Amino acid sequence: MRAFIAVDFPASFAESIEDVESNFDFPGIKLVRPELVHITMKFLGEVDESGVSRICTALSQVSFSPFEAELLGVGVFPKPDRIKVIWLGVKGNFDALQREVDKVLSGFGFASSNDFTAHATIARVKRIDSKKERQLKEKVSSLADITLGSFTVDSLRVKKSTLTAKGPIYETVCEILLNCTTSLCRK
Repeated sequence: MRAFIAVDFPASFAESIEDVESNFDFPGIKLVRPELVHITMKFLGEVDESGVSRICTALSQVSFSPFEAELLGVGVFPKPDRIKVIWLGVKGNFDALQREVDKVLSGFGFASSNDFTAHATIARVKRIDSKKERQLKEKVSSLADITLGSFTVDSLRVKKSTLTAKGPIYETVCEILLNCTTSLCRK
């Protein structure tokens, strides 16, 4: 199965995310369904069922306390004059959490995520004409300082990703609670 490790947003953010996305509803731009928007902590690629189970077990060894985070600011990858991805920024202890994830998964042979930038993809730019491109850049610039709110990061989820013609389907395989010291740490 194709899998990744994510931090999900509370469902209460879906409407705010949809409001931001509405600014980018141009031909040639594919919006991510608001309920699917997340922060990818690590992309795992193709992993067999037993491998996912071992990954879930390993992630229960993540030693990290829950933390407060903010969803704020619109940005782009790779750069403003060649937009391919539109994202919402996040502020919080994501870099340190990602390093901890890399550490507990070091024995699995996954590449280290040295170029990790915490973000939540909200749209992908396929093709856009120059007039719309100018409008897109203006929209991104006008939303650079937007704040959508704060939330508590208290778990990691391993997600199965099934790609379909209508877009991806994400299914939570396991959820690991942060800083949990009981046998109920893994859902």
